[in-house]
Amino acid sequence: MSKSGQASKNVRFMKSDLRIELLGTSFSIAAEENPVYLESILNNYRLALESTQNSTGLRDPLKIAILTGFLLCDEIQRIFNREAAEQEAEARETEQITLNLIARIDEALSYEP
Repeated sequence: MSKSGQASKNVRFMKSDLRIELLGTSFSIAAEENPVYLESILNNYRLALESTQNSTGLRDPLKIAILTGFLLCDEIQRIFNREAAEQEAEARETEQITLNLIARIDEALSYEP
């Protein structure tokens, strides 16, 4: 691996502080991550919380947080399952193409004019 490739793998962000103010509570976290990325994740979670609250009518912050976490895990699992199914379909297609090619090669090798 080139030195530039190694350098890009070793890029670390300085610790970033992120102020979280959700569901009536607030605190700060520190993470070695791009601050823009952290804000993006926080905004996505905020939207998910609002969606859960609006669709269920719940007002208890703990229940909203738990249900939102559960729904996000469900979404992650569905994405994982869909990707696994797509990979399995691609593997079956690749296997079929390979078997067809082997059959054609065998046929060509056994051909006697």
